[in-house]
Amino acid sequence: MSQPQRIAFIGLGVMGFPMAGHLAQAGHIVQVYNRSPDKAVRWTTSYPGTACDTPREAAAGCELIALCVGNDEDIRAVMYGDDGILAGAAAGATIVDHTTASAAVAREIDAACRQRGLRFLDAPVSGGQVGAENGALTIMVGGEPDTFAQAQPLLNHYARAVTLMGPVGSGQLTKMVNQIAIAGLLQGLSEALAFSEHAGLDSAQVLDVICKGAAQSWQMENRGSTMITNQFDFGFAVEWMRKDLSICLDEARRNGSRLPVTALVDQFYAQIVARGGKRQDTSSLIQLLKD
Repeated sequence: MSQPQRIAFIGLGVMGFPMAGHLAQAGHIVQVYNRSPDKAVRWTTSYPGTACDTPREAAAGCELIALCVGNDEDIRAVMYGDDGILAGAAAGATIVDHTTASAAVAREIDAACRQRGLRFLDAPVSGGQVGAENGALTIMVGGEPDTFAQAQPLLNHYARAVTLMGPVGSGQLTKMVNQIAIAGLLQGLSEALAFSEHAGLDSAQVLDVICKGAAQSWQMENRGSTMITNQFDFGFAVEWMRKDLSICLDEARRNGSRLPVTALVDQFYAQIVARGGKRQDTSSLIQLLKD
């Protein structure tokens, strides 16, 4: 690594906590902020770095400021105001937003950054908690090529693939494509495994066979066995997927896309939430077919 850089990381959830950790382990000077202060303090017991009281304090003096929060309004909450990132960031700094959010908020924040002499990238991630912990995330980025080139070596600390998809907003749009694909895939996998069970087959053996053929997917390899044994207390929560699918459906209404399967799967997830499963993994769709 070249010279250590001073980096802020805002949002220490299941993704942000290990992502910030990779930066610290790589030798960078990391300043963290989390809405729940105890989590920021806990982070400093696991990694070298400083816990800050506000996003403004965390951003001060940093060359790169990364954030990974919940949704559009959470982004605005940490960006704006007297204690926000924009109030603390020095001209020339780069802000990288890893939140899965709307393309509209990405463009809004980019405009606010430009007014203050800041650079901005929207950079949602895929790979889940395991990918974050293992430093193996896929990051889809929107922004200017020179800003991307400057930030990419830092993002590589917690990613296996970092790709510039186009101007600001393109990262979020690509993440929407990702979530649309996963929603339909999980419903198909749920129906296939429920069918296998009703047909009297050994579903574990079925999985072993079809994972070697054209039906193979990451979801099948990583969630198939837990689906047939009804294990859902881990992974990517249904409530987060509903948030993401809402963003996809809103964008589809704007650009004229038809998402009939996505809309249907979102309704199925609403049923999972009504049953008390909002924190269950997205593969819990299969429960609706086993009743």
